[in-house]
Amino acid sequence: MSDEIPPDPGSPRARFGAEMRRLREAAQLSQSAVGRRLGCTQTQISRLESATRTPSKSDAERLDALFGTDGSTYFVDLREYIVARHGGPVWFMSWTKEVEPFAITMRSWDPLLVPGLLQVESYARHVLSYSVRIAPDELEERVQARMQRREVLDKEDSPLFTALIDEGVLHRRVGSIEVMREQFDHLLEMAKRPTISIQVVDPQCIAGMSGAFMIAELPGGQPDTIHADSSVQGQVTTEYEFVVSVKSQYEAIRRWAYPEHMSLKMIEEARQGWT
Repeated sequence: MSDEIPPDPGSPRARFGAEMRRLREAAQLSQSAVGRRLGCTQTQISRLESATRTPSKSDAERLDALFGTDGSTYFVDLREYIVARHGGPVWFMSWTKEVEPFAITMRSWDPLLVPGLLQVESYARHVLSYSVRIAPDELEERVQARMQRREVLDKEDSPLFTALIDEGVLHRRVGSIEVMREQFDHLLEMAKRPTISIQVVDPQCIAGMSGAFMIAELPGGQPDTIHADSSVQGQVTTEYEFVVSVKSQYEAIRRWAYPEHMSLKMIEEARQGWT
């Protein structure tokens, strides 16, 4: 199904295919010859070059080995942008690659959904399945990208993570009842960790209506970094005035949060309600 979606000529996937074709023709290799080296068919090579097939990690690695020089990772790097496009907007790569893995504390606010770092796979798959024009292979890329993000909470030096969640999230059905039970079981389990705090926010909190965001504190005196969502374009920034504004907004929301023990009781009651 994904192979039938017309590619955007300026997309990373189109650039991947165009450069692949250029290098193949420069080396005077047929599509079949490249297919044998990559372990796939001539048709699959044709679809890669026409940008109607998403390259796999092994595709990119073998193309770098075939056409690259001096350890070039051109195709591997470009595929990361393709995956970022599927796993989230390209701008979000700077957060997942340069901020989240190194943060020492993270604070998040989510008015509509369980935060991505705390989502189980079934919940994430249902949320992401409603992305515009997403095809099955792209959906799987995005789900796995989101699951990989969760690894930051499993590290030995995992950051202190405080998640504020609007109370409406507990009653907003995402997927099946079984999905909701699994998701809330996961929240309750994660909340047992000393590095993770989850608080439910009263839905009357007006300060939280502007959208989801995260605040990351980085080591070594680096400036705090903000990731803020919007309906059109998200933003990752260290701009001082923006950071101060979002941190002030976070504190305004936190004042409407129930204590942690009450929040966990509310999650437990909501979990029991999904029967």
